Amino acid sequence: QVQLVESGGGLVQPGGSLRLSCAASGSIFSLYAMGWYRQAPGKKRESLAVISSGGITTYADSVKGRFTISRDNGKNTVYLQMNSLKPEDTAVYYCNAHNTRNYWGQGTQVTVSS
Repeated sequence: QVQLVESGGGLVQPGGSLRLSCAASGSIFSLYAMGWYRQAPGKKRESLAVISSGGITTYADSVKGRFTISRDNGKNTVYLQMNSLKPEDTAVYYCNAHNTRNYWGQGTQVTVSS
């Protein structure tokens, strides 16, 4: 069992930056692939970035070059650095942990608006 708690969301102007954090507890964090997803109103949840237990990263085309996923196994935390934010990045952002099962955080709202 894994518990995930996201933080760092908020309101930011277009072109700004935010860093999301996801703190994990309850299992061996380093064994899990970790990911960030988002869901905008009326849209399906989409995968943004994934980092494997070995540190290999993959990104959706929509965020490649703007977002960076990283993990600190000593702190049981995964991060999403978001730069050059656009209004279309507005969504609820979710952290995911995957091994033999999927676990989700409660989500954190990111709003990009002037």
